[in-house]
Amino acid sequence: MTSPQTGLVRAIGRWSLAALAVNSVIGSGIFGLPSTVAGLLGKRSVLAVLIAGAAIGVIMACFAEVASQFSEAGGPYLYARTAFGRLTGILVGWTLYLAQVSAPAANANLFVIYLAEFWPGAKEHWPRIVILTLLVGHLALINALGAKQGAAVSNVFTVAKILPLLMVISAGAAVTLIHPAPWGAAAAPSSSAWMKAIVLMIFAYGGFESALAPMSEAKNPGRDAAFALFVALIACTVIYALVQWVVVGVLGPGSTTDRPLAEVARITMGNRGAALVAIGALVSVYGYLGAKLLGMPRVTFALAKGGDLPGVFAAVSPKFHTPWFSILFYGAAVWGLAISGTFTWNVTLSVIARLFYYAVVCLAVIVLRRKRPLAVRVRVPGGQVLAVLGVGIAVALATQVDLSKSLILAATVAAALVNWLWVRRADRVKV
Repeated sequence: MTSPQTGLVRAIGRWSLAALAVNSVIGSGIFGLPSTVAGLLGKRSVLAVLIAGAAIGVIMACFAEVASQFSEAGGPYLYARTAFGRLTGILVGWTLYLAQVSAPAANANLFVIYLAEFWPGAKEHWPRIVILTLLVGHLALINALGAKQGAAVSNVFTVAKILPLLMVISAGAAVTLIHPAPWGAAAAPSSSAWMKAIVLMIFAYGGFESALAPMSEAKNPGRDAAFALFVALIACTVIYALVQWVVVGVLGPGSTTDRPLAEVARITMGNRGAALVAIGALVSVYGYLGAKLLGMPRVTFALAKGGDLPGVFAAVSPKFHTPWFSILFYGAAVWGLAISGTFTWNVTLSVIARLFYYAVVCLAVIVLRRKRPLAVRVRVPGGQVLAVLGVGIAVALATQVDLSKSLILAATVAAALVNWLWVRRADRVKV
């Protein structure tokens, strides 16, 4: 069904939306972060994964209630604009875009790193640029050809990325249960180590919000958004906790290696297992980038439809019914940031930006219950308490983030303010 207001086609079903949410969360982090978290907390790192899952669950519950009220594209930008007005909406739109450009850019860099396992020359300057160009350009083309095609790619790669993880978990569980690696006595981790570990895991759990952006192309957005979020939360928490468990159980103190899953696979399945993990990482990153190129261009599309960006961002292909310009622009932004930044640089940038709009959407639960009481289709029990708790979680995590990238965040906020002043002036001219 094509919407006469947008020209977009409602082609994303319930399970495709759930797969998109899972695909938007599970990227490259699962192949590297377990070692960092284990280095901070040792055997207790499994508990940190569960705590982070509970924390992000509070935030996702707030997103579920708010998302159930909307059937248009835009995700957090739309929610913030409706709840708090145009300025907040534009600020959220820009910070959302920053977070969801820098995170895929980080993943694109890891694609090159994992590819270098098979082709060492991939890390060289020009081969790296060619690989990133082909990777992002190919996925942008697929999504420009239709939301149905983009959703189909997301579905396939959601399954393809989970299967290698399940194989490593199964093989690692056998070793962990029968002959776990000795850790010996260890001092209790400091509160700072716990907070750093949880911040890292919040990055691993994040990204689900981009799956809420293409609601103009979901078949039943009010019903399916909450379903997709909770499927993603349960699936990702189970997978992350089991992965962390087998990493510390198989590798012990050696779990601080920079390629923990590859080492688990090598110990349990030999060198072929390690190669399987490297292939799984490539598949995971590819699927993750495909999910972002499906979801995030709908944010600039929504901004343009709301009059907050130039109209070209709302251009829809009459043949393929996709926001082609927004897709190409987003692809170019990811490509540019991937070329110019490193993995760690982009990860930190993403975390700083997303904590801001997590807090805004949590507050929107309280505001929208008062402004639009009849629009709430999924009313989360204790929603107002969860909203306050979600804001507290975002603020607490923000105190642990490296703010060395705050200059870029400040520049993004400044650009959003300029954007807001521009649309206000344009509105006055129209009057």
